[in-house]
Amino acid sequence: MQNRIDQIRPDAPAGAQRGPHPVGVRTLTVISPDQPDVFGEAGARVDRPLTVELWYPAAAPGAGGANYPTLLRDGHRAVVLHGSAGRDAEPAAGDFPLVILSHGYPGNRLFMGHFGEHLASHGYRVASIDHLDSTYGDAAYLANNGLSSTLVHRPGDVAAVAAELGGSYAVIGHSMGGYGALVLAGAGVAEPALSGGMAPPHDLWRGCATPVPPPALKAILPIGPWGRQRGLWDAAGLAAMRLPCLLMGGRADGVSGYDTGIRCIFNEVAGPAWLLTFEHAGHCAGAAIPAPAEAWEPSPHMQWPPYSHYADPVWDAVAMNNIAQHFALAFLDVHLKGNAERASVLGEDWPKHGFAGGQAPGLRLERRG
Repeated sequence: MQNRIDQIRPDAPAGAQRGPHPVGVRTLTVISPDQPDVFGEAGARVDRPLTVELWYPAAAPGAGGANYPTLLRDGHRAVVLHGSAGRDAEPAAGDFPLVILSHGYPGNRLFMGHFGEHLASHGYRVASIDHLDSTYGDAAYLANNGLSSTLVHRPGDVAAVAAELGGSYAVIGHSMGGYGALVLAGAGVAEPALSGGMAPPHDLWRGCATPVPPPALKAILPIGPWGRQRGLWDAAGLAAMRLPCLLMGGRADGVSGYDTGIRCIFNEVAGPAWLLTFEHAGHCAGAAIPAPAEAWEPSPHMQWPPYSHYADPVWDAVAMNNIAQHFALAFLDVHLKGNAERASVLGEDWPKHGFAGGQAPGLRLERRG
């Protein structure tokens, strides 16, 4: 069957294997109340309805075979993704920590859907957000203050979903989702950016200058985080971010910048930090689901094929998904579940832990703090 989000390669590392829990999935609407309206007059407030895909450990194995209707990157063509979860299955009893997935600009809640089913099978609740004003279908908003909405609302969207679902949590954010995760975790936006050309109207960005992390937020995992290469943070702002942080990125990332963006963040955050580098990979390293079959076809709504939004010119998408799942699971097990034994996956002997033949070609893992 095409368009699967649950593929595991035969050479996948150990942490990419399916966990012991059957998985359920349901679609929710969460309201982020009384938020600043970047499209309205100064002082205007709105409620933000957020569509959320929630994966969770299920009480019992079900029929599985969940379908996920969605849109391609062109914002027009409807496609269906497929997985192994059971739609609306009865949740298992227990206290399962929460992981929130935050997509890029633009994106949608299924862009990183491979993390959802995988982590839920290992005992996590996984909530993936459609960030209003920056999804594939939000073309009108993207052309009219969509970037401003994203810069203002990303941290608040995640915080609202976390408050609704409850419990300790971590955030996995790609690109602009990585920006939101860093700000939510305490990385203050630099003063020059607050008054620069990208600054949202009505001084609405000012609250991101000195953010205070929610007590329930325990760790973040930014993938190709956007912003440092454009001066959104300086060293002092990033030094205010003290939570554990596992960064992932492609050395050939031409969107967020590797040396000027991702590596700077790794060097400047104050908390314990890891950087997993995919050599020669681009901006979607580890984050994107494999390109849907329909994305291989040209779209009349884009000047470039939708395929290139998901795919990497060098790396196989499923291989990157499996590697990202392997390291994300270990990082979350340590920092959300308190399983210190899993720290060995992130240690100096990491290429020997879970990879066939003890090898991890094309990867580099570093740690600070």
